[in-house]
Amino acid sequence: MTAQQTDPWLLTPGPLTTDARVREAMLRDWGSWDSDFRAMTAEMRARLLDVAHADPAEWASVPMQGSGSYCVEAMLGSFLPPDGKALVLANGAYGQRAAKTLAVMGRAHVVIDKGDYLPPRGEEVSAALAADPAITHVVAIHCETSSGILNPLEEIAEATAAAGRKLLIDSMSAFGALPLDARSLPFEAMVSSANKCIEGVPGFGFVIARKDALEAAAGNAHSLSLDVHDQWAYMEKTGQWRFTPPTHSVAAFLKALELHAAEGGQPGRLARYSRNRDVLVEGMRAAGFETLLDDRWLSPIIVTFFTPADPAFDFARFYEGMKARGFIIYPGKLTVVPSFRMGCIGALNESVMRAAVAAATETLTEMGVRSAAPPASALEERRRHNAA
Repeated sequence: MTAQQTDPWLLTPGPLTTDARVREAMLRDWGSWDSDFRAMTAEMRARLLDVAHADPAEWASVPMQGSGSYCVEAMLGSFLPPDGKALVLANGAYGQRAAKTLAVMGRAHVVIDKGDYLPPRGEEVSAALAADPAITHVVAIHCETSSGILNPLEEIAEATAAAGRKLLIDSMSAFGALPLDARSLPFEAMVSSANKCIEGVPGFGFVIARKDALEAAAGNAHSLSLDVHDQWAYMEKTGQWRFTPPTHSVAAFLKALELHAAEGGQPGRLARYSRNRDVLVEGMRAAGFETLLDDRWLSPIIVTFFTPADPAFDFARFYEGMKARGFIIYPGKLTVVPSFRMGCIGALNESVMRAAVAAATETLTEMGVRSAAPPASALEERRRHNAA
């Protein structure tokens, strides 16, 4: 954990507050074709397989330059063939973005849209696959951070496998903290990013995929730069990235992986994030705020709160008040109700979350907000969706 924090705490879904040792790892320059950097790439790829409990005889990890959305597009464009069809499971902005990505690529797809409050369930996936034999792949978001919903990945995977279809997982904001075990979870490929739950810095993402799926992906990609198969084949042959790699981000990520393992790996990271969430939710509710989601769907990644109904509340002023007190938060990304989000991930602990709650309370007082309660219509909307 960072010893002294002079920058604002980032209560966001990434980029995150990072450990000082992660930032320090970027203070050296690396030659992208040098043998030392090739060794760093090989070590990183092997460690990622370890986090996923993936047998290197059957699985490979493939780092890809760019933001998380670049890497999601790379996965979708590489593993869904041009004549395939995807079922996209959407319950927020990132499921919708996956569908839009497929539309731009011209790939056939259909969407199950659950709105902002509820996850897609296994029985819905089973029914959709039974009704449409043309569907070849299912696209699932592990944790939908626009609302904070933790989706039931295991039952989605079981339904997909039972129907003989292939699962592609966007685990962008979940991998490294939430369980994703290649030994027991049936999937073809998953994608995540360096600057999420492993707590590295932005610059690249990575795909973990079955080797037979990577081999079958040859020629599928709609883009030279976003071709996961081509990147994998080149790395296997040369140990190098096809194009200029984010060398400093890779060095930081290796240090982040070391710290991740020292914390107890995925279970240890999940335990800390879960404590962060519990402290945050308890404190914000005590201050009068309400969560968008029922407790059963709250993830340990990010929590969405309704905007208070009090006319004195203004999000822009609230944001600036939180920033002045050392915390960067996120606006809501919902279609139904005004909201804002506070993340639980990064180099944060319970004391940081308590300080964030205190900052929120102080900011409300400064703004003259008497009550943080949401509009009655928002609570009714939540009740109606959860009763459906």
